[in-house]
Amino acid sequence: MSALLVGLPWLARHRMPDQVATHWSGSHPDDSMTLTAAALFPAGVWLLVVLGAAVAHRFPGGRASGVPGTLLASGGVLLTGAQASIVHSNLDRSRWQDAAPVDVWVVAIVVGAAVAGLLAWFATRRPGTAAGSQPRGPVMTIPAGEQLIWLSRTSNPWLQLLAAVLGTGAAGTALPAATGLTGLNWPLLVPLALMAPAVLACSSVQARVTATGLDIGFGPFGWPKRHWSPTDIESARAEDRTPAQAGGWGYRVNGLGTTVMLRRGACLVVRTHQGAEFAVSVDDAERGAALLNSLTAKASETPTT
Repeated sequence: MSALLVGLPWLARHRMPDQVATHWSGSHPDDSMTLTAAALFPAGVWLLVVLGAAVAHRFPGGRASGVPGTLLASGGVLLTGAQASIVHSNLDRSRWQDAAPVDVWVVAIVVGAAVAGLLAWFATRRPGTAAGSQPRGPVMTIPAGEQLIWLSRTSNPWLQLLAAVLGTGAAGTALPAATGLTGLNWPLLVPLALMAPAVLACSSVQARVTATGLDIGFGPFGWPKRHWSPTDIESARAEDRTPAQAGGWGYRVNGLGTTVMLRRGACLVVRTHQGAEFAVSVDDAERGAALLNSLTAKASETPTT
């Protein structure tokens, strides 16, 4: 939020010109904006910085790179410092042409933004392993002539309850209209009708590993479904994750990749040859990863025709 907007109660006790100096040539102001524009323009720039950080956060490995935190920290210090310098230079001036120089402010703001960005980068980045050196995780021995199958299922009762509440709300909105008691409240019905099945689909998950690869089915009917063949997968592993790391409950996409987070703890994590990762919180994840690694190793050894 704009520092000028936050500071308006304090500014009311001081005098500011209707036009404030916003640009200096040397020690002399040579351009200006209205007070309102000077408050709203940095707020718009801050919105762009936040959107840029959000986009960087969602790229594979984005959060681990430290870029989102660096953008927010350095951008916040830079914009806040710039507005503080504008307020200080124009405060109690009758004309914007009389604004004080900002030479010292500029140096302090640039240095402060650089330091804040550097600290944020060190605090938020997580060094990763180099490409091609990802750990394969556990491996299971498959006896000759045998086929093994691994199955696991997890559900989140709170998400199931939320889906039931949303579905009940949709039905409660539609039934009175269907009987003619009231008109149809579309602005309420449409969000409820869309959210109820979406939340229900994210409230439970079924994972299955067979010779054909990994299948992940969503919801009580196992649909929609995602599939990875053994040739699609580079490696699999079991990894403990929390909702805070995944970005919340349900189907989440962030710097860790895609995570189906239904309960904290062990997740089956698969990494494709393109570098994308998919994780699902299921029981017995280590055994599923071991079977997948055995199947992918076998697929890589099979000559193609």
